[in-house]
Amino acid sequence: VGIDYSLFIVSRYREERSHGLDKLEAIRASGATASRAVFFSGTTVVLALLGLLILPTTIFRSLGAGAIFVVVVAMLASLTLLPALLGLLGDRVNSLRVFRRKRSTGTEESHPFWDRITHGVMRRPVVSLVLSAALLLGAAYSYLDIDTGFSGVSTLPKDTESRQAFDVLDREFAGGLNSPVEVVVDGDVSAPATKTGIEDLQAALASDGTFGPARVEVSEGEEAAVISAPIMADPTSEAATATIERLREDYVPAAFDGTGASVLVGGDTAFNKDFFDLASDYTPIVFAFVLGLSFLLLTVVFRSIVVPIKAIIMNLLSVGAAYGLIVLVFQKGFGADLLGFQQVESIEAWLPLFLFSVLFGLSMDYHVFLLSRIREHYDATGNNTESVAHGLRTTGGLITGAAVIMVAVFGGFAAGDLVMLQQMGFGLAVAVLLDATIVRSVLVPASMRLLGNRNWYLPKWLQWLPDIKVEGAVPSAGARPEAGTRDGFEPAAGQV
Repeated sequence: VGIDYSLFIVSRYREERSHGLDKLEAIRASGATASRAVFFSGTTVVLALLGLLILPTTIFRSLGAGAIFVVVVAMLASLTLLPALLGLLGDRVNSLRVFRRKRSTGTEESHPFWDRITHGVMRRPVVSLVLSAALLLGAAYSYLDIDTGFSGVSTLPKDTESRQAFDVLDREFAGGLNSPVEVVVDGDVSAPATKTGIEDLQAALASDGTFGPARVEVSEGEEAAVISAPIMADPTSEAATATIERLREDYVPAAFDGTGASVLVGGDTAFNKDFFDLASDYTPIVFAFVLGLSFLLLTVVFRSIVVPIKAIIMNLLSVGAAYGLIVLVFQKGFGADLLGFQQVESIEAWLPLFLFSVLFGLSMDYHVFLLSRIREHYDATGNNTESVAHGLRTTGGLITGAAVIMVAVFGGFAAGDLVMLQQMGFGLAVAVLLDATIVRSVLVPASMRLLGNRNWYLPKWLQWLPDIKVEGAVPSAGARPEAGTRDGFEPAAGQV
């Protein structure tokens, strides 16, 4: 995000300089426009990450808090340190260029590739919308078959010592010997009914076939007992998790019914099962929290209820596509060998919520960048079609370039040997790539072209909302876009 924010502000500074503003005026113009967009886009990222703090586990809260601190620091540096550096460097920020652009930045001629993309999408908005949405929905389809769990020791590389030790234990004894299921009996263990219950539970474990020999340990005062039984499988596997369900729902109630003792099932595998249930229970709460706050913020910022609804739908499409591709590659094994990944029976239980919060925030990041340029041009010209084309043309290369950098970073995680990091890196990289290309370059402009001025619809009963104007105002008329239809096509009826 630090790179994204810096690129957006520096790009706007260079554009204003190419329009004839002096150094300080260009810094002021980029601060009044790009810096405001950075502030609000950073706020949307923080709001998305706040959803992780809702879950009552240190795993999610530590991930969420760390990510929020990073975004806030990056945002503050972009809004304070970067303008100061631009003031010191001035046009020397253009030194050591790889490519030297001769034409004025922000014009139709300065972005020929993105101008061709713009023309293609805007001329056939229905086809572009249907095909891109169908592609994302198709990618998301495999998500319906997702199974969540943890990557245990059996997924580690075969040359690691812990994996080799586990293989020996699994072959000669029980793979779960070091992480047994522990059933705690809290009550008068000396009572005949409780003793019978313990014996019945031992018999049930022996007949199950998934457990190894059970061992009973009684406290000194015979006020509690613990029944330990190893699982004949990886303690993090689906088979091991299923044993916890059988214990809690069948074996324990049948053995201790009417004894008056409190019986609890613990151990590492039981912890995993409880974590899975907790993540599942809180998922709709986190989704509602993040989507609701994002909707409110975008409604206030862009003074429209259509823009936030579309943003939420499109961001969910990119996140859903990432989910589906993760399941397709890692769980179903499609292309896993080709990409150097390991096929596993489940996706990391913490990954869906983590990916949702991070990817939704990053998607909103790009969405605010694009829409701020569209809205700025629309306020100056009143021409929706031209404004959409202008926004895509001026931000397409910037957003895609920033996304490529992120994909490279996330690809580093995916290149490792740990399955959990492979899944995280692959999911983040794919989602960012899809969002910066298909969503921002096709779905957004096509939908805005079709809706026309209805994009900016705000009901009368919401007119009291403050007019924040994330796009700000350029302090020089010479830097403002001119009205007209220089994009090479006439707007459709009702879309000017």
